[in-house]
Amino acid sequence: MTLLRSHLRPYRRDVVVVVVLQLVQTIASLYLPNLNARIIDEGVAVGDVDAIWRLGTIMLAVTVVQGIAAVVAVYFGARAAMAFGRDVRASLFSRVQTFSAQEMAGFGAPSLITRTTNDVQQVQMLVMMSLTLIVMAPIMLFGGTIMALQEDVQLSALLLAIVPVLIIVVGLVVWRLVPNFRQMQTRIDAVNGAMREQITGIRVIRAFVRDDLERARYALVNGDLRDVSLRVGKLMALMFPAVMLVMNASSVVVLWFGGRYVDQGEMEVGALTAFLSYIMFILGAVMMSSMMLMIAPRAAVSANRIMAVLDSEPTVVQPTTPVTPATSTGRVEFTDVSFGYPGADEDVLHGISFVAEPGRTTAVIGSTGSGKSTLLNLVPRLFDAHEGSVTIDGVDVRDLDPTYLTSAIGLVPQRAFLFSGTVASNLRFGAPDAGDDELWEALRVAQGADFVRAMDAGLGSEISQGGTNVSGGQRQRLSIARALAHRPRIYLFDDSFSALDFATDAALRAALKPVTSDAVVIVVAQRVASIRDADQILVLDEGNLVASGTHTELLESSETYREIVTSQMTLEEAR
Repeated sequence: MTLLRSHLRPYRRDVVVVVVLQLVQTIASLYLPNLNARIIDEGVAVGDVDAIWRLGTIMLAVTVVQGIAAVVAVYFGARAAMAFGRDVRASLFSRVQTFSAQEMAGFGAPSLITRTTNDVQQVQMLVMMSLTLIVMAPIMLFGGTIMALQEDVQLSALLLAIVPVLIIVVGLVVWRLVPNFRQMQTRIDAVNGAMREQITGIRVIRAFVRDDLERARYALVNGDLRDVSLRVGKLMALMFPAVMLVMNASSVVVLWFGGRYVDQGEMEVGALTAFLSYIMFILGAVMMSSMMLMIAPRAAVSANRIMAVLDSEPTVVQPTTPVTPATSTGRVEFTDVSFGYPGADEDVLHGISFVAEPGRTTAVIGSTGSGKSTLLNLVPRLFDAHEGSVTIDGVDVRDLDPTYLTSAIGLVPQRAFLFSGTVASNLRFGAPDAGDDELWEALRVAQGADFVRAMDAGLGSEISQGGTNVSGGQRQRLSIARALAHRPRIYLFDDSFSALDFATDAALRAALKPVTSDAVVIVVAQRVASIRDADQILVLDEGNLVASGTHTELLESSETYREIVTSQMTLEEAR
């Protein structure tokens, strides 16, 4: 209800129009059987042709009004429902944009996609059905009952038996549907997750010839969805025959008793016809309500899943009073920083302290799982430190103006990602106003100018989503060029040279030096050759900063660093 109220509020006028038109349509529907009964009883029975024409003309006019009201009501109802769905999707997208990596991992990409598409569709369908039936069903039910009582009170007593039977039948089916609908949405998440993983990892699957295994895995989750869908389908298929059985049985009973009343002269033929219509209206209203009840449980499950995202508070909270530093050098300082992932037994980082000065390169090295990437991600606030502080230009990143923070940082992530578009649109992602000359300069420094020139359209060459139509090394160089085009004060390279050969790596590092001479450069690397010339090397071991210094100093003072070096080269080569 909260979701409906908050997102339908801008469309109250459309909702009011729909309600009024549904009211007109329903009243017209209830009035038509009465006119039909008068034509039969006042016109046909006594041969009054004028009465037939007069009442027939009124019936035709009421029918036209009813039809126009129905068409216009559906138009405004559909417009409000579609706008509602658009706004909910926009709200979900906006909320997800505020999520840190922690929330993204908690919900999972497949589930967020399902909530933004399938779940919104379920709630949107409920809104559409509600706007169509929310007025008609209750008025048809109560209005039909009143009109039926006006035709014959004794015959109306049949409603006391018919309606409860119909409600019980519908209620039992809906009671069984709710848990199955909840399962269905979870199974859709699983199917989306399996499909996304297999599409993303198609190269690995083919490289290890695991096609059959992946088909079997997908068939398993797909079969689970099929099973629950079949259960839902069977229950829904059971509902309509059951409702129709009750309705048809009701018609037989009404005709049986009504026919006796007509035969005994206690009731007119037209009145029986009208009464039968009103009984159908009443049962139709119950059936329409049952349709709502069939849709509502699944929509309620979907609405809860949507609200779970909308109500989720990001762990990385924007500052209430953003601060902009007096000086903009980009100096980064970690002071006793500790961080742990939710649910982990212990922290990933423990009391890390260091300073990264402008004009100097700070390298971070360590074994796999030592916390290198986590440390780097604390600078742009992909996570927030649990203890201690990370400052830029003397201001805690949690208090920095978000615009200042994003403009100060150029991040090249460990897994290079490109967006669908062109080479130029990807390079301008952080620098929308960059000219072509600036882009070519960024490509030259990133050692990507040659392969971009060799592409059919140069800067205008198409890039597929994720950059799957270029090699890993090319994707990495384009990511580096994107950060260079941004011209930040702080460069963060998260193992960003891993896909480059040694010659390209050396050429890139040499080209980077003059460009980043006044900037802070923090490099996470696995290869010692990539960082041996760094001004400061931080050695991490199980989340602890065990040593820091230059390459030469660490070779003499740090056993951990020597172990890393000797795993890649001899000490003679290292010196």
